[in-house]
This record gives sequence, C-alpha cells and structure tokens, in this order.
Amino acid sequence: DNLKVARMSQRSERRGIHVDQSELLCKKGCGYYGNAAWQGLCSKCWREEYQRARQKQIQDDWALAEKLQREEEAAYASSHGSQSQSPAQPSQSQPSLTPFSKFEEKKTNEKTRKVTTVKKFFSPSSRTASKKESHEGKSHSPSFTRQPSLETDRVSRDFVDFLKNLQKPGREIHKQSRAFIESMANKKDLGADELSECVQDFYQNMSDRLMTHFKGSSEKVERVMDQVEKYIMTRLYKSVFCPETTDDEKKDLATQHRIRALHWVTIQMLCVPVDEEIPEVADSVVKAITDIIEMDSKRVPRDKLACITSCSKHIFNAIKVTKKEPASADDFLPTLIYIVLKANPPRLQSNIQYITRFCNPSRLMTGEDGYYFTNLCCAVAFIEKLDAQSLNLSPEDFERYMSGQVSPRRQDDPGSWTHSAPNVNPVISQIHHTLDLLTCLEKRQQQVLDGALTMQAELHDWQDGVAREVQDILEKFPLEIKPRASAIDAENVESDRLPPPLQPQVFAG
Repeated sequence: DNLKVARMSQRSERRGIHVDQSELLCKKGCGYYGNAAWQGLCSKCWREEYQRARQKQIQDDWALAEKLQREEEAAYASSHGSQSQSPAQPSQSQPSLTPFSKFEEKKTNEKTRKVTTVKKFFSPSSRTASKKESHEGKSHSPSFTRQPSLETDRVSRDFVDFLKNLQKPGREIHKQSRAFIESMANKKDLGADELSECVQDFYQNMSDRLMTHFKGSSEKVERVMDQVEKYIMTRLYKSVFCPETTDDEKKDLATQHRIRALHWVTIQMLCVPVDEEIPEVADSVVKAITDIIEMDSKRVPRDKLACITSCSKHIFNAIKVTKKEPASADDFLPTLIYIVLKANPPRLQSNIQYITRFCNPSRLMTGEDGYYFTNLCCAVAFIEKLDAQSLNLSPEDFERYMSGQVSPRRQDDPGSWTHSAPNVNPVISQIHHTLDLLTCLEKRQQQVLDGALTMQAELHDWQDGVAREVQDILEKFPLEIKPRASAIDAENVESDRLPPPLQPQVFAG
C-alpha cells in the first residue's frame, strides 16, 4: 500500500511539470518544432504570419494616408474659395500640404524598405553600389567597424579556406557574404525583428541558389550554410546580440532574479530522477551545468545550440545511469529545469532570442538541436510561471520559501526530506550541518555584540559619574595655589665667590 501511495504521489508531482510532446510542435500542424517566442509557431509559419501582418500594416497605412489626403484636399478646396476674396491668405495656407507630403514620403519609404533583400546583392550593379556605400558606412557605423578580434580573423581565414574548395561558386559566396555584411552597416537603426528578417532573407536566398548549384544535395547545402552562418554572425555579433532597441537585457535581469528567488527548489520537488551520489551522475550534472553556462561565450547561433545539445545529452546520460534504463521525455524536462535553476545561465533570455532571430531556421525546425532548444524554451517558461501547485506545495509554504523566511532544507521537522530521504548526498548533509553551526555562531556573536554595547554604555555612565564627583569636590574645596618659596641664598649676590663644593675622591689603598 505504501508503494502504491508513493507511486500516486510521484505521478501527482509530475502532473505540474509534464509537457505533452505534441505541445512542442508548431500550432499550425506543419510537423516542425514550434517556439514560444514565435507564439508556438515554427520559423517558417512565423515568417509567413509576420510578412502577412506586415503587409496588412502597410495596406492600413496607405489607406490612412489616402484618407488624410482626401481630408486635406477637401480642407484646401474649402479654404481656396475664401482665399480668392482675400489675396493675402494663399501664401499662408499653401504650407498646410507640407505635413501630409512628409507623411506620405515616410509611408513610401516604410513600404519599400522591405524590398531591399539579398536579391539585390546578386546583380552586378548592386554589388558595385554596395562597395561604394561601404566607405560611407564605415564612417557612420562604429559598431560595424571596430578592429576585428582574433576570433573574427580566424573565422574569416577559415571561411576563405573552406570556399577555396568550391572554386568559382566559393568566390561568389564570399562576395555576396561580404556585400551583405557591408549592407548591414547601413541598417543599424532597424529593430531586432527587421534585422532578423534581413538575415533570414539572406539565408533563404543563399540556400535556394546553393540548392540549384548542387542539384538538390541538401547535405552539401547545409555544410556550406553552416560556414556562411558562422562567418556572418561572427562579424555581426556585437551589433545584433541584445540590441538596444529591445528589452532583452531587462528580461535577462528578471530571469536571473527569478532563478535566485527559487534557490530553495529541490530535486524531490521537481521529481528529478537523478541520484547525485553516483559519481558518474554527479559528473554528468556538472558537465550539463558547464555547457549551459558556456553557451553565453559563443558567438555563432549554431555553436550556442551545440552547447544546449551537449547539456541535454549529459542530462539523458545522468537519468540513464540513475534509472538503469533509457530516459523518457517526461524525465528530461524536469531535469533540464533543475539544471537551469542550479546554473542560472548568464543572459539566458538574450541567448534564446539571439538563436531564435539569427539561427539557420532549418536547425530549429527539425533535428535534435531543434528538439532540445524547444525544451529549453519550455523550461524557461515553466520557471517564469512556477507556482505552489507545480511543486505540490501549499500557497503559504510557497510564499514563505519565496520570501526567504524559511527554507525546506533547514527545517527541523523529522518528516522533512532532509531527514527522511534515504539518498541524501553526504556533501549536502555536511552543508546543512555547517549551516547549523554558522547559525549558532551567529547567535553567539550577536550575544557578544549586545554585551559589548552594554559594557560601552556602562563605561560612559561611569565616566560621567566620576566627572561629576570631581567637579563637586572642586566646588566644595577650591584649590589654592601658593607662591613659590625662594632659595636660601637667592638674595646672596656674592655667592659666585664661594668655593666649589667638595667632590668625593677615591684614593688607592
């Protein structure tokens, strides 16, 4: 019976964390992995929705512009009749058309801005123009013209060496990639979504051209696109990672604060099937934490995804060694949440957004990279919405733990997990013992400080009392200072004629 109760309790604990695998797929049912940043859609469906919404916005703007134009023309026509009677007014009413002309020009530029895609770089005239514009861009875009780092130089050399094997197509790919980077220098004022759209357009057009050249060999196309992505994003990293036009940094701070506040969440609360007492499991947990933290040091989206994939594989290995059977998806997500809580990766939201915006979309839509990345997004979303019900806690206990009033690891209740769990890590037990000792030392230190303050107050009181007694005695018995008595022969003026005093002498016997 106890075993049945334990199994039912375990199932109830999983209920707050379990995510059905169908929820990881695109909401449009295309079969690709979705993403929370894309409202549950895959990159392909999201781009279609984004372009459709943008086109609708442009049409709405044009409809508004036409409406304003008609109203302006009506107002101008009505005022023109009165101006024929008063010749002094036309010069004042004519400038009223200027605001609309500026508005119309702005909307025209906004509509035609998206036309500037990578297709322009494929024509000889546009490539020539981009070279001319690159000199102007160098003086106006310091973010794109910093001195290249050692890593950037190394990636550029590797890219050139890789393209040498492709001969003529390699030279064309290099020219197009350089032209695209130079064109991005003139788009530093665009928002993150617009920058992402430019990069994704370049990926799509480049992939289409390579597919035609390699006659449908997707493996060769993917290999070339990996190198193109590495070259481009290494050069653009400092300009497009966590741009100032977004609130990525604000989200990073909020996520870090949230994870710090959840430091008390235990393995048992998340129902993580991992036993860290096993050396191999403990080693896998450490490696998983290291990989997820190392993600921030990478520049290329593909390399960041590789860190996530490596972290996930270490998690699967830890679960496999603990359970002595292959891990399931239901075991993976709670363990990934636990790893993220322990690691608290730096700039987690910025890295997720960077991968979402600038990674080759084919990697996020299918394959193990896309699967692990989608699970990471789910883990972060779960952490943001973590509540008492998810951990099978009462709302009162959850609030007390979040506020720091108590900790489930420091409770003296014999029924708490620190006393009842049979597989508690001895290192953790030693940490709890050390914390108890520190608590006792803190209390004793406080007692010593209180005693020192009391003694200090008593010393001040004693000093004041002595000063008052001395003052009272001086007032009762004032001190009289008598004149100094003169020497016996002070008035003897002939004292200098007296013989010197006798000095003792030693005689040899």
